Amino acid sequence: MNEELIARVKSAVEASEKWAENGWRVTFGPRGEEVSSLTAAEALPRPTSFRREAVNYWRQAQLTGHDAAVSGRKAIRALEAGDEPAALDALYFCRYIEAPFAEQARTWGPLYESMTAGAACC
Repeated sequence: MNEELIARVKSAVEASEKWAENGWRVTFGPRGEEVSSLTAAEALPRPTSFRREAVNYWRQAQLTGHDAAVSGRKAIRALEAGDEPAALDALYFCRYIEAPFAEQARTWGPLYESMTAGAACC
């Protein structure tokens, strides 16, 4: 079962690293303009009133995704070493880091919940 869990965590790490690239539906500005990735935000014309807001949001998603992926890699190392409590702690931290984007990203929360429920674990 640990091999399956390791594969799931690796998949979450990859997804987390690409949050800003793959994106999700989010709107900005007074007219609710959709800007679904960092690339799209950076492509907005400079005079666009909400460009800075969109770029900042997606850069924050990028940084947050990277930080969660770092903790996800710690979980992988812990699982490979057979240290499931350390893996659970690392995944809890991933969920914590993901919190500002949890509703959209849905990467770490569901994985942590399935692990603590015993559905994917040990």
